[in-house]
Formats: sequence, C-alpha cells, structure tokens
Amino acid sequence: MKRRTLLASAAALSLAAGAGFAQDVPKIGFVYVGPVNDGGWSQHHHESAMKMKEHFGDAIELIEQESVPEGADAERVLTQMALSGADLIFTTSFGYMDPTINVAAKFPDVKFEHATGYKQAPNVSVYSARFYEGRAITGYLAGAMTKTNKIGYIASFPIPEVIRGINSSYIHAKKANPDVEIAVVWISTWFDPAKEADATQALLDQGADVVLAHTDSTAPLAVLEKAGAYGFGQAADMEEYKPEPRISSIIDDWAPYYIERVQAVIDGSWESVNTWDGIGAGMVGIGEFTGPIPDDVVATVTQMKEDIASGAYHPFTGPLNKQDGSAWLAEGEVADDGTLAGMSFYVEGVTGDIPN
Repeated sequence: MKRRTLLASAAALSLAAGAGFAQDVPKIGFVYVGPVNDGGWSQHHHESAMKMKEHFGDAIELIEQESVPEGADAERVLTQMALSGADLIFTTSFGYMDPTINVAAKFPDVKFEHATGYKQAPNVSVYSARFYEGRAITGYLAGAMTKTNKIGYIASFPIPEVIRGINSSYIHAKKANPDVEIAVVWISTWFDPAKEADATQALLDQGADVVLAHTDSTAPLAVLEKAGAYGFGQAADMEEYKPEPRISSIIDDWAPYYIERVQAVIDGSWESVNTWDGIGAGMVGIGEFTGPIPDDVVATVTQMKEDIASGAYHPFTGPLNKQDGSAWLAEGEVADDGTLAGMSFYVEGVTGDIPN
C-alpha cells in the first residue's frame, strides 16, 4: 500500500488550499518504526492518528512517515518534518529518543511527543503505557494454559519496557502454575516477521506450548496456529487469529492521548509532560478471552483486570526477589515507578542473561 510521502507535493498543497485549509492550520507529524500495516505496534499508532484526524477534520493537517529505522535515519526524517512546517511531531518508538531530543534542540518552536522514552525537554513530552499490567493477565493465562509447563517469550530489545514485560509475565504465570518455566529469545528488532517466526519455532522446539511476544508482527501467531499452540495479540487484537491460537491480547489505545495533546497545541496550552497510563485510564486494553480457557481462569483474570484498573492490585507486589536471590520487595510492598521505569534485572526464576 502506498503511503503519503513526507513532503506534500505542490498538487496536494493546492488541493488543501482549495479545500479551505488556513495557512495557520497546525501540521501534525507521526513517525513510525514499522509499516502502518504491520498488524501491531505501528498500525495501532497509525490508526490512532487517523482517529485523531477524524476528530479534528480540516482543523489540522496530518503527515506520516512509516518504516523509519531508529538512529541517524530518524534524525534526518525528523529534521525534514520540522523544516516542512510541522508544529507537533509524535515519535513512536523507544529508539527515537535521542534523535528526538537532538532535533528538538534545533527547533525549539516545534513540539515533540516521544513514545516510551524518558528524556524530556521544554518542547519534548514523553508518554507510554503500563504494558506490564496487560502482561500480568496474559502471563497468568500462559501459565494456566501450558501443558508442558514451559512458556516462551520473544523479546525485541533489552530496554526496561521489555524487561518489565518478561518479569510481569513470569510472576503471573507462576501464580497460575507453580511449576512453570519461561524461556526468552532476544531477536534485536521490533519488526521482522521472518525472525519472529524463527524465534517462535525455536521456542516450540524447546518444549514451549504457549508463546508471548513483544514484537510487532503477527508471524508468531501464524507459527503457533500451525503447531496447535497458544499465543496473544500484541499491541493490537490480531483478531484474525481468534479463537485460537490467539486467546487474548494486549491492545494499545493511543487515540485519546493524541486528541488531548493536539487540542493543547490548538489551545496554546501545550507543555512538556510525562504520561504513563495503564488499564484504568484505558491506554492498555485487554482483548476478548477466546479458545478453550477454563471458566475459573477467565474469572480470575477478569477480576485481576478489574483490580489493576481500580488500583486494588499492582502486578509488582512483594514478596519478590531478584534473579540472583537477593531481596527486592517485601511482603505486600509495591514497586515504585522509578525502579520500574529503569528496570534492568530479571526476577527470581527467570533463567538466562539480559543482553548488553
């Protein structure tokens, strides 16, 4: 599918003028690490951007750039976007953090919103979702559904967001099944269907019969479908794989945040903020429970979802030890956001090393 190029053509600009665009209509940019039809992360950011555009109509202009590698390419694209007159740019992958900060320093009048990062500036906000809340639920389901007592996890990059997900998944798989083991395969990419498929098959070959993924394509579910194993939608519902192998999903809903932040630009009230919301705020959604999940398990995870949403339960509640057996959280103690935001260790029971 052809996507709109970064810089609008003269014809497109003429058409916009004919449609009644004022010269001062805010120009809103989005940069995606994958294709907008990846079925997961980038597609859901794109779909949320389209909902935002639908909300504002001709009151804004939307520009998008897909499949932008993290690093120097991102800095080049962001620079071009700023030069093209963008007023607000959403950079939707962790690896865009330093490029965003660098370009923002050169364009102090342009506002930036960076997804999943932690570096702010007067014209740079950061936003993320508490995906670990959703992974508590899918982790519990994984532990409940495995027959081999082995679950697998496809990990992208060793950043705190991914490490939190592994830990939350394992903690809750263990609650469902004290005998469960978890194997992690790191593939050093967000979107590579071939690598994701190979990693899934490798985990199946090691005896896993349920696989969780923190990557962006539907390739793991395609492999799991052929193997008769179970998996989960990641970032999107991936409903084409219902009722199984996809037995639930973690769904990202960015549209309300995008609408809120663009409105702030229009109002002149935009300021740099740090947003980290979860199930309770609606930024993390849980997909329908499908397939042969026992009724009692559905009841448990449904209650867990409600308790997380209300704040009655926190997925990182002690007693919990670190991987080396050292104490981390005492009985009833809850992890603070600072520790979670910078998490760089496995919890006790997760085997293997975290790559540098």
